Formats: sequence, C-alpha cells, structure tokens
Amino acid sequence: MSTIDISSYKPKKKSPEKGSGKTALDFLNQDISFGDGQLPDKKKESFYNELGTLIRSGIDIKSALELTASSFTQTKDVALFASIQKEVIAGKSLSETLATQDKFSRYEYYSIQIGEETGKLGEVLGELGKYYKAKISQRRKIISAITYPILVLSTSFAAIFFMIKFVVPMFADVFKRFGGKLPYITSLIISFSDWFDRYIYLLLVLLIGLITFYLLSKKTPWFKRASALALLKIPLVGDIAKKIYLARFANTMRLLTETNTPLLQALGMVKQMITFYPIEQSLALAEKDILLGSSLSASLAKHPFYPAKFIQMIKIAEEVNKLAYFFEQLADQYTEEVEYKTTAISGMLEPLIIIFLGLTVGLILIAMYLPMFQMSNTF
Repeated sequence: MSTIDISSYKPKKKSPEKGSGKTALDFLNQDISFGDGQLPDKKKESFYNELGTLIRSGIDIKSALELTASSFTQTKDVALFASIQKEVIAGKSLSETLATQDKFSRYEYYSIQIGEETGKLGEVLGELGKYYKAKISQRRKIISAITYPILVLSTSFAAIFFMIKFVVPMFADVFKRFGGKLPYITSLIISFSDWFDRYIYLLLVLLIGLITFYLLSKKTPWFKRASALALLKIPLVGDIAKKIYLARFANTMRLLTETNTPLLQALGMVKQMITFYPIEQSLALAEKDILLGSSLSASLAKHPFYPAKFIQMIKIAEEVNKLAYFFEQLADQYTEEVEYKTTAISGMLEPLIIIFLGLTVGLILIAMYLPMFQMSNTF
C-alpha cells in the first residue's frame, strides 16, 4: 500500500483580519453566534470539510488534525484545536475528545462516534460539513431577504419618532402663540406628541422590562410552549417558521440515518438539538409510541404540526427502507420553499413600508401646515 507524504500538504496562510477593511456586505456573510458558547457554524463547516477530506485521502487522524488546526489563526481557536490534538495523541478517539469540549453538540460527537465504529469517519465528517454548509446557506438567504425591509422599517420609525418628538412640538408652540381653534387632525397629532413626550421614559422602562423578562424566561418550558404556539399563529411568518424547523428536522434525521444511528437514539438527539416546543413534544411522545411497536410515520401523524405530505413521505420511506434519501428530499423541498417565501415577502414588504412611511410623514406635515393655510386665508 502506497504511503502519503503529509509534507506535501501546506497549511493555509491566512492574513490577519482587519476590522477596518470590512464592509456591510462582509458583515452579512459572517457567521453569527448568539453566545451559546459553541464554535460558530462557519468554523465547524471548515473544520469538518478539511478533516474529512484529509482522512478520506488516507492521512491518519493525528496528522489530519495537525494540518486542519493550522488553518485557524484566532488565539481561542488555536487553543481549542491544540487541546483536541493533544488528547487524540494521548490515545482518545476524536468523538471522546469532542465530548469533553463544550464547543460541540452531542449530535456532532455521537455522529463521529458512529463513523469511527463503522469505519466511515471521513464520510461522516464530510456529511457534517455539508450539514453546516446548508444551515449557513439557509440562514444567509433569509437574512439577505429580510435585511432591506428591516432597514427601511427602522428608518421609517426613526423618521416618525423625530417628527413626533421634535418637529410637532415646534409647530405646537407656534400655534399656541397665535391662538385659535386647530383642525381636528392637528389637535390629535399634537395631543399624541404631548402624550409620547410625557411617557417616553416609562415606555423605555417597559421595553427594558420586557427584554429582561424574555431573557429570564426563554428557557422555561411554559415560555417555549407559549412562544412557539404564538409564532405559528402569525400569518405568513408562522408558516415560514414551521417549514424552517421541518427542514432542520429532516436534514438532521438524514445525517443520522445515513450513519445507521438507531431510530430511538436519533429521535432523542434531534429532540435535544431542535429546541422548538412542537418538535420536542412530538418526538418525546413518538419515542414512547415506537417503543410500543408503532412506526415513525404513525407516531408523527398524531401531531398536527407535521403536514400530511411530510408524514406520507416518511411512510413511503419506511416501506422502501430509504429513510435517509427521503429525509434529504424533504429537507431540500422545505428549504427551497422557505427561500422562495422569504424572497417573495421581502419583495412585497419593501413597497408597502415605503408607502406607509410616505403616508405617515405626509399626514403629519399636512396636519402641521393646515392651520397655517387657514390663518393665511383669514388675512
């Protein structure tokens, strides 16, 4: 058997990152981490793809880790991969090593353990890389679709806030000096401006209180249930959120079934990974049903969260024993639907927000100038 000279593999040279050279578009392309302590998805994708490629080419795990680790330049990443490499050299398996790190999920190290046991570590690592690539791609497309409408909406509220807080009071002072009866619409806007100026700090305290309440309650079971059910009832948004989680569920199950993970263990891992109440609850009950002899499709069919087409596809997959293939088709289908709907809604919202801004600002300006027109007619 021919040997591979690892000296021919050159570590990637990465130039130091400079904040001043980044643009707004670069920011949108970055992976966003919300402080859960795990390695960002973009770095996981790079790590698994490079490591999987090297292992599939015949390089041993220790040398492959050394070459892959050299691609990362940030101090915390260098320390993390040096620790992983050290433990693997000491005799631990890669899955055991990742299990001791808080930067990786149970889903990852269990999948890698399956790959080690079946002799398909390179393939499993490649699939993990594909999983995170698809996850990043979906998130970026959604962010790109909603960024402009959110920017326009924020600008609209800022413009309205400026007019209510500063412009309207200036006109109100002028009207008080001249006296006389004001048109109804003018009086209404001035009254709202006075009310807003009087209670603005109370509104800020209320907003801070709501944010604090959310941060303290977001991990409690009752809040997860209430927020998930409320989200699903929002027109358009609820349907998109549902399809996002269905795509994530199908994609995760695809990888686990491809690595021959037992069904009950796969469901348990998905339940821990996708912390969305309808999925968590349905999978917990499905585990019990499967233990009693029920099929996955029959168990999920009891829960209205899963569409009939989704259940039917799983039922066919069970009959032909191709769960991984059908889960992949479902994941692709729902991902495409999410991308299409977010793009369509984004295109629909942009003109509506601009019309809303124009009408609101126009109404305020007309209301402020109307008394002046009346006064000019009296002279």
